[in-house]
Amino acid sequence: MARDTTRKATHSSRISAELREQILRGDLAPGEKINLDRLRDAYAISISPLREAVSRLVADGLVSFEDQRGYTVTPISTADLAEVTQLRGELEVMALAASIAEGDLDWESRIMGAQYRLSRTPKADTDWETAHTEFHLALISGCNKPRLLQFCTVLRIQHDRYRRVLLSGAEARRIDEEHAAIAGAAVQRESARAQALLRAHIEATGAELRALLQARAV
Repeated sequence: MARDTTRKATHSSRISAELREQILRGDLAPGEKINLDRLRDAYAISISPLREAVSRLVADGLVSFEDQRGYTVTPISTADLAEVTQLRGELEVMALAASIAEGDLDWESRIMGAQYRLSRTPKADTDWETAHTEFHLALISGCNKPRLLQFCTVLRIQHDRYRRVLLSGAEARRIDEEHAAIAGAAVQRESARAQALLRAHIEATGAELRALLQARAV
């Protein structure tokens, strides 16, 4: 029984990760209905671990559930983007401030290692997204506030979906320089500067995304 439970959990984790990536890439489009019967056939698994996998995406805000309608990929909108950008800016900056105050040498090393890897990974490389995620996680990893980190993770995932669906790697800004400046200010314990740079970084991305989303609606 324990082995069956572990196997189901493993299947759920794998399917959830694959569906999450499809949503973040835009392969499963915003507003698209998620057909559980089709997925059950595709993955050759029972409905129970499949529901568990999709429910994890509901917790991330990537999938919505309504009675009688089932599961759909969460729609995107300018209002939602504005809220996600604002909340991410507030909470991630809060977590960075706490990390600068409480982070140790290991925290500094995580930041510099993640920033170096990110700077050395071409934007076109499939590993860039992983490196980008690890960099932003490293910045706030020293805050010692598990709930705050959880909220930051959900907001970053939602912001990343907008970025990946709308920008497709076409940022006009020199984001490598922005990342380097944030990392440098953080490890130098220049808290006010680091917070301002991170907030500007998040808000600039939000502004780019808003313009692209508005252009789509014209």
